[in-house]
Amino acid sequence: MWYVIHATDRENSLEARKAARPAHLERVQALIEQGRLLVAGPMPNIDSPDPGPAGFSGSTIIAEFDSLDDAQHWAATDPYVEAGVYDYADVRPFIRALP
Repeated sequence: MWYVIHATDRENSLEARKAARPAHLERVQALIEQGRLLVAGPMPNIDSPDPGPAGFSGSTIIAEFDSLDDAQHWAATDPYVEAGVYDYADVRPFIRALP
């Protein structure tokens, strides 16, 4: 089943995000290689594809997991969590209806 992981960044976490980004992208790349990623990306704090020092408010990932527990575990062990980037990650089942 698909699950949406919506994570909210802690305030002033941009430097920690930058430092943990390679490890985070490596995990996301594994989802791509397994054919389990629908979409993933950060949410900038300003209306710009490159927010610079304004940073990000969080990230969203929609990926396929065997269960809600598996999706929650994956989210909880993300390098951004371990680096203190995320304040909170909400994980919910998602039904892909369109396209």
